[in-house]
Amino acid sequence: MSSTTKRKRRDYSLYGNENKLAQEKGLASAEWYQCPIPRQRMKELMKRKDGPAIRDTIIWITALIGAGVLAYYSWGTWWAIPAFLIYGTLYASPGDSRWHECGHGTAFKTPWMNEVIYQLASFLVLRSATPWRWSHARHHSDTYIVGRDPEIFLPRPPIYKIVFMEILHLYGGPIEIKRFFLHCIGKVDATENEYIPESERPKVYLEARIYLLILLTVTGLSLYYQSMLPLMLVGLPSFYGSIMVLLFGMTQHLGLHEDVLDHRLNTRTMYLNPVFRFLYWNMNYHIEHHMFPMVPYHALPALHKEMQADCPKPSSSLGAALQEVIAALWKQRKDPAYTVHRPLPSTARPYKFGLQDGANGKTELQPSTGPTISGGITHGA
Repeated sequence: MSSTTKRKRRDYSLYGNENKLAQEKGLASAEWYQCPIPRQRMKELMKRKDGPAIRDTIIWITALIGAGVLAYYSWGTWWAIPAFLIYGTLYASPGDSRWHECGHGTAFKTPWMNEVIYQLASFLVLRSATPWRWSHARHHSDTYIVGRDPEIFLPRPPIYKIVFMEILHLYGGPIEIKRFFLHCIGKVDATENEYIPESERPKVYLEARIYLLILLTVTGLSLYYQSMLPLMLVGLPSFYGSIMVLLFGMTQHLGLHEDVLDHRLNTRTMYLNPVFRFLYWNMNYHIEHHMFPMVPYHALPALHKEMQADCPKPSSSLGAALQEVIAALWKQRKDPAYTVHRPLPSTARPYKFGLQDGANGKTELQPSTGPTISGGITHGA
């Protein structure tokens, strides 16, 4: 779907006019389309287990430690380049996906296990745990609603330097570190002020002080030993190991619709090989995750099969998804309204765009037909 209509970049902040417009249009915290799944089947898919996540966490931590030992002993040689690339990838990419799933509280059945891995992963990827828990909750309730979603990666037209800077996490990383210092003195920035409750802010400040204490200690060790090695093992991997975080993240929503109430329109599912699926913890099934966020990561492949007849065809690989994203971003530089629109199979129910222009010129919500199911609870259309 393309349009020759030119428009200026919209205000993607959470405290501008777009936020007010989204609320007026009924897009804020609205009811989203959901694929029809039998109640009993949904209960089965939502069942939480400790086993898969314990297994995967042991594999991840073992691999990370092994790569760290390899990197340590290769320090000072050319072998350090591939060794630290492996270590950084195992540090940042699984850190990102484990942060995500444990933040939802679905990876493990046991709550404290989710919290421990969430706190660890939050530090690894330099995201203060409490602010990002609330940021991500808003991302799910208002996915790619301009003025409401704090996790929209790129505006339209795209700012390409953000993508290039994020190859080494040089855009988002400094922002987060700046926030750590701000939190340390008992403040939040304007964006965070929109979604972090006052009651949660003491935890925000404590987390930032702990994170900075660790980072400053590691920095002190590097200065004491006059070596970058401590920082190369803790802290800097969030930057030099972030390439897969960027590539996976770019496939989630970029190039697709904004301001709609159907995750089939604004979210992308793709197929990945087993190694990438382990790193990404099945988040390649992203439509499935957004539509039913309480389904654990290990059940997403099964959920995908249940939803296939009602969803557009997934991208065949990471490369295919990125090709679609890059082509869309290139077109959006001149036509910000350009959007990838994926056809639905004949078995699917119609898209719920969310907003339709009525005959009287007013904006109306377009309802989906038939029942939808959320967390095993059936809702009317």
